[in-house]
Amino acid sequence: MFPLIKAKQSRVLMVGAGGIGCELLKNLVLTGFEEVHIVDLDTIDLSNLNRQFLFRHEHIKKSKALVAKEAAQRFNPAVKLVAHHANIKDPQFSIEWFSGFKIVFNALDNLDARRHVNKMCLAADVPLIESGTTGFNGQVQVIKKGVTACYDCAPKETPKTFPVCTIRSTPSQPIHCIVWGKSYLLNEIFGMSEDESAFDHSTDADNAKEIEELKRESEALRKIRQSVGTPEFHEMLFNKVFNTDIVRLRSMEDMWKTRKPPEPLEYRTLLQKAAKPLAAKEAVLQDGQKVWSLEENLVVFNDSLDRLSKRVLDMKAAQNGSGEEAIITFDKDDEDTLDFVAASANIRSTIFGIDRKSKFDIKQMAGNIIPAIATTNAIVAGLCVLESFKVLRGEYDQAREVFLTPFSTARLLASDKSREPNPDCPVCGVFQTRVYVDLSRATLNDLVEDFLKLQLGYGEKEISVSNEVGILYDPDETDNLSKKLSDLGIKPDSFLTITDEDDEDPYVNVVIAIQEAKEPLADKPIKGALSEGVKIPIKPKKTPAPETNGQSSRAPKHGIDSEAAKPADATPAKRPHPESIDDSLSAKKARIAAAPKADDEVILVESEAGGAIVIDDD
Repeated sequence: MFPLIKAKQSRVLMVGAGGIGCELLKNLVLTGFEEVHIVDLDTIDLSNLNRQFLFRHEHIKKSKALVAKEAAQRFNPAVKLVAHHANIKDPQFSIEWFSGFKIVFNALDNLDARRHVNKMCLAADVPLIESGTTGFNGQVQVIKKGVTACYDCAPKETPKTFPVCTIRSTPSQPIHCIVWGKSYLLNEIFGMSEDESAFDHSTDADNAKEIEELKRESEALRKIRQSVGTPEFHEMLFNKVFNTDIVRLRSMEDMWKTRKPPEPLEYRTLLQKAAKPLAAKEAVLQDGQKVWSLEENLVVFNDSLDRLSKRVLDMKAAQNGSGEEAIITFDKDDEDTLDFVAASANIRSTIFGIDRKSKFDIKQMAGNIIPAIATTNAIVAGLCVLESFKVLRGEYDQAREVFLTPFSTARLLASDKSREPNPDCPVCGVFQTRVYVDLSRATLNDLVEDFLKLQLGYGEKEISVSNEVGILYDPDETDNLSKKLSDLGIKPDSFLTITDEDDEDPYVNVVIAIQEAKEPLADKPIKGALSEGVKIPIKPKKTPAPETNGQSSRAPKHGIDSEAAKPADATPAKRPHPESIDDSLSAKKARIAAAPKADDEVILVESEAGGAIVIDDD
């Protein structure tokens, strides 16, 4: 009965309203949580409907968060639902805002957002229940500051990268052309210049001459970018990347001794052949399952350029000369960028004799989409609620990392005791605190002298202060001390890292969350959130790794992505040998004889030793 009562008194946050999110929201509403906030940036796409059961065909293009709220409210009108169609990284979702929740549930599909929520929950000291699925596999993890491992305690796999020269000069697979369209061409024309994360620069020195040519090509594209919105723009861009650059590549005869050279295209010649698909443009644009012809790809290429150019011009007009650059980034659910990438990739594939792909297939590849299974999402969402009961009781010693591994020889569901925090984790293996700042007058010197040295007790220690951009202060870098924090780009909910440079008994790194002062600060423009007498832990001494006779043990990888996962986070979380779990462990059972009424008692029977959760059929 106790967990149900606590649920009815709890205000919780759910980030993500996709496959897991729809199932989880239904569970939270039926469990009777007092208030549930839903945050999701995405809109509903046709491809979502096979597993995101709160959505219908008429909801396509509408906000996931808003529609999910409307659909779930009917399950339990007594629960207060608040929907936010927004990015969880927006400034409105501050540390203080996170602090207002009893539990945060992550139902996200990308590494960056997960890391952000993990960091915010640690700063706000709010428990986080992380979840994910990939195909038939799933995972649920409870994260509590100082008690369990956080999301970043285990290293994540590095995203797949491709050699620059393969992508830019010698593509041989459809994915090479897709990455070229998404991470190079789209960014050079409408986004930030070259997305370095998609490219491997390790062999640049071996291809110095070609790299220099590629840099000149990029510079020429940046000049064409200035022509966005002009009548000549489409032809200039097409002939640059599909003719001039290709002619240059063909001239490098040594490159084509063992492969077929690319065939350049000419814009006006191809446009003359595209009269029929141009007349049926709307039908072509709507048929994402078809592999478009070369002429159809030109039609889509031109149409997507019209849409993207209009967006850029509208953004520039809205900025009213503020100096900010109009930026458009790729999103698999953004039809404009997806059409541009699909058409560009297919035209380039044709030039290099590579098979073209349908827009549907390109969306899967460009968005790194992993097949999602509705049943897997439902099981993982149910496990999230079961683990939340332990969090509500404060029984973190009973919390488990639960793994759904249907192809295991031992069990469908297996669990491990929650891992302890990794002392070397850059996110949670630090001392965290908040500081209230009057940003209208606080300088970096105020932070260093009045707060760090006096209140935190660094005294005469040598320290450095840095943010995500770089070092702001160290004993040799003092130019910024007189500058206001706001002039250094420090805003509310910015994080600063303080590093103790002492060789002997250094403090652990300190992460400071900057908070806007709620009321005027009389004496000094900076005030610590903690009481006096703060004791920062000493960094533990490194112990030599034990001899393993040439063998090394590796910790299991954690961090399954839900739905559309990036490569950095797409490896299913598995224990090394799930079949070795002792089958003699008493099973956890959750029995429900009939659908409970609002005041019925929910009984959760658990074993001391942990193990699998078994839900009987009766």
